[in-house]
Amino acid sequence: MYGRERRVLLRHHLEQGLSKTEVARTLGVSRRTLYHWIHGGQLDRDLDNEAVRYRPRPPVSRKIDRYREMILARLAEYPRLSATRLFDEVRAAGYPGGYSQVKEYVREVRPGPPADPVVRFETPPGLQAQVDFAEFRLPWGKRYALLVVLGYSRLLWLQFYPRQTLAVLIRGLEEAFMAFGGVPAELLFDQMKAVIIEDQREVGGKLLENIEFVRFAAHWGFRIRACRPYRAKTKGKVERPVGYVRENFFYGREFLNDADLNQQALSWCTRKANLRLHRTTWEVPQVRFDRDERAVLKALAPHPYRPVSQVQQPQSPRRSSLPSVERRPLTVYGRLLRART
Repeated sequence: MYGRERRVLLRHHLEQGLSKTEVARTLGVSRRTLYHWIHGGQLDRDLDNEAVRYRPRPPVSRKIDRYREMILARLAEYPRLSATRLFDEVRAAGYPGGYSQVKEYVREVRPGPPADPVVRFETPPGLQAQVDFAEFRLPWGKRYALLVVLGYSRLLWLQFYPRQTLAVLIRGLEEAFMAFGGVPAELLFDQMKAVIIEDQREVGGKLLENIEFVRFAAHWGFRIRACRPYRAKTKGKVERPVGYVRENFFYGREFLNDADLNQQALSWCTRKANLRLHRTTWEVPQVRFDRDERAVLKALAPHPYRPVSQVQQPQSPRRSSLPSVERRPLTVYGRLLRART
């Protein structure tokens, strides 16, 4: 069967006024075939709409072909072997080619790691909120963003503070609770151990929690949850609000001072972050919060938390007073020795 290209040339030659005999001789077909195409109406069809079919290219032999089985066997036994190691091994076995062929083949056949199944773990309304601190650099110094995200609705609260301390955390959480109009049952902490832990010593295999923060949690009625032991059961649940804030709020904006920074942050949360279509829930966080979560949050405390104790900075020990020593030149001691003798 003759291809589409030859029939296109046939129609072109006939339109140019060549005789059928000349066209058949030029294309290398018989006159009978030529008349069959003409009388069958194949030249009257719109040949340009017909799909072009090409034969697959014949395989090209490469120097690495003789050593493929060897590479496959080594990767089956040691999947993490580097292409450089495999290149040395096949070269020792007689491979005459270069490194690029080995690298390309290893990249093509190396077994990939097993896919990590991501099981979505969703929390019910009002149960959980995630708390994060993030560092940002501004022309007038570092500022720390405190981010609180409700686990069910993904409603976001954001403010910036000059320091990352326990007092700032307590004040910021109280502002977030007031903005939500209620308190979630649990607060999930990820990278904030240094803020909520009294010291880094372990007692009975457990880190000591800051007593002041425990009292603060009891005052507002929430439980403290650490993200790391909890993450194994909530794979895929932990939010990543820091990167979202950096890319969609902070990057490319100009701020006059701290007040302007926080005002823009609140405006962005209200008008943008909490009104977007969340890519996990496929719902608007503010709508999801108003519909399902606002009514099930715990009631606000009757008054702000009053710290029981203040964290004091350790004072450096005083230097003990040393007795004064009279300094004399060595010539004085020489005269004393000569006087005794």
